Amino acid sequence: MNPSSHPLPCLLRSVLFALFAGLGLVGQSAHAAATRPNVLIILADDSGWGDYSICGNTNIKTPNIDALARAGASLDRFYVCAVCSPTRAEFLTGRYHPRGGVRGVSTGQERLNLDEKTIADAFKAAGYATGAFGKWHNGSQWPYHPNARGFEEYYGFTSGHWGEYFDPPLEHNGQLVRGKGYISDDLTDHAIAFMEKHQAKPFFCYLPYNTPHSPWAVPDSFWQKQKNAPIPMRSQDGANEDLPVTRCALAMVENLDWNVGRVLKRLDELKLTENTIVIYFSDNGPNSWRWNGGMKGRKGSTDEGGVRTVFFLRWPGGGIRPGTNVREISGAIDLLPTLTSLAGIPRVGDKPLDGKDLTPLLKGEPAPAWTSRVIFNSFGPNISARSQQYRLDNVGALFDMVADPGQQKNIAAEQPAIAGQLSAAVAAWRKDVLGPAAITDAGPKAKGKARNALLPPDDRPFTVGYREFPMTPLPARDGVPHGDIRRSAGAPNSSYFVNWKSTSDSITWDVEVHTAGEYDVTILYTCPVADAGATVELSFNDSRLAGKVGPGWDPPLYTNQDTIPRPLVESRMKEFRPLKLGTIKLPAGRGQLTLRALEVPGRSVMDMRQVMLTLRP
Repeated sequence: MNPSSHPLPCLLRSVLFALFAGLGLVGQSAHAAATRPNVLIILADDSGWGDYSICGNTNIKTPNIDALARAGASLDRFYVCAVCSPTRAEFLTGRYHPRGGVRGVSTGQERLNLDEKTIADAFKAAGYATGAFGKWHNGSQWPYHPNARGFEEYYGFTSGHWGEYFDPPLEHNGQLVRGKGYISDDLTDHAIAFMEKHQAKPFFCYLPYNTPHSPWAVPDSFWQKQKNAPIPMRSQDGANEDLPVTRCALAMVENLDWNVGRVLKRLDELKLTENTIVIYFSDNGPNSWRWNGGMKGRKGSTDEGGVRTVFFLRWPGGGIRPGTNVREISGAIDLLPTLTSLAGIPRVGDKPLDGKDLTPLLKGEPAPAWTSRVIFNSFGPNISARSQQYRLDNVGALFDMVADPGQQKNIAAEQPAIAGQLSAAVAAWRKDVLGPAAITDAGPKAKGKARNALLPPDDRPFTVGYREFPMTPLPARDGVPHGDIRRSAGAPNSSYFVNWKSTSDSITWDVEVHTAGEYDVTILYTCPVADAGATVELSFNDSRLAGKVGPGWDPPLYTNQDTIPRPLVESRMKEFRPLKLGTIKLPAGRGQLTLRALEVPGRSVMDMRQVMLTLRP
């Protein structure tokens, strides 16, 4: 029997409708509010399609995610982006990520343009309680912050890559806090608390985890299960597979599975399962070479293995039959139109969507023809196009994904008409989405030539000073070092500035001050005790503030956080403490915010992770 046609839910709806009418409430809107589904979206970070036992991987056990998949619908050919922040932008907006200004994963390139409306905006406008708990990765400063993008509650970190997984420094609605325990467990605790708090009204809960993204760190109880386990299923590029990394990534996914089980169990206990839409997917392909169903590519690639992920949707009370398998191609761009349709709420904003409403496919209803659809995947200069049967890669090679799912044989010469059609589609997409300002890379490495396009440089400043959100973080990630100052590691996210030794060194941020006023300045720093006492100056246009670095604080680098030592490209972290520099008066407008040393009595000034500007009332 179709769950939506069961007599008990229908009777319950009738009783609720009569009750609201008897209370003198507006009947239709009260009835709709009483029957609207809750929505829970769980997003894994860097987990590949092959990281689940339901996909055939015998290296791992994911019983809770497997059960979720069997209880509802699986989108068999579901496509995201090659890296993290673009996928998040496409989920949030229903539009290809370059349209919203998202072009990278750090240094401000991850920010979602302010004229874009999000899926959370739509659910909030419809009366839902909205909350996000985890890795945001679409902007840190207000109004890019999640609290400004439709989420009433936010707990997590706004950066992409995060360097601390145990008792991590996080934020809660703009206030700095310290998490408790392993980060995925902590995020799950807060998501569960949110659902408990809002169980009596519809809620929209977004749970974007940051695992199994590196660094390779997982609670020991999960590591011990995988530490010496055999790995019978290997990456097709076996020479590059690092087995300890594979084991740790799988242990991190098993921890995710445990947390998914906790969430689903709590929904059962709260008696919310029947009317809660639960979604699980990942943001890109695997972040290491490991088994992935024989697909070509991994994270960072626009080939199949870099952009195909699992997608599971369960809604027992909404007509989604257990075991539904949707083979039509779909993607993250489809989630906004699909979820607003399933919930019966209007979207907000008037920008055209790239995504489609998947409701008919999910419910097994007659649907318009999907055979002509093409989904595009882009990252940097690389653009790939996927139709139902074929993939045209970023250099113009054509593959029959039904006969050759591993992309082993280029058939462009054998199928010139299909290759030409997809090449023309890529050219049209590039013109439409990237626009005439896109830079075409026709250099010697650009074999695809017109298929390869780069957006022009990002000229957006970092925004400072809004009354509704007085705190503005300016992390090292967003700053530019000058002189001998350098980052603690190559990856800007979760980095800090080191090697600051001279008065000729400086750090700058390109900022735009929205509200003129007085700002309290706090710097997160460390400094050897013997070097304490340097005088530093923060300046913006004609405004200046000077203060002393002290007291000395030189903690050791964390040595007990990682299960596997992190690579050199990732910063090893330590405990930074706040240095209250004082108060500066900032005029409105754009300019360079500059931090430099006026006097250096010791061997160094300080290591610096973040400047915080807080607008005074």
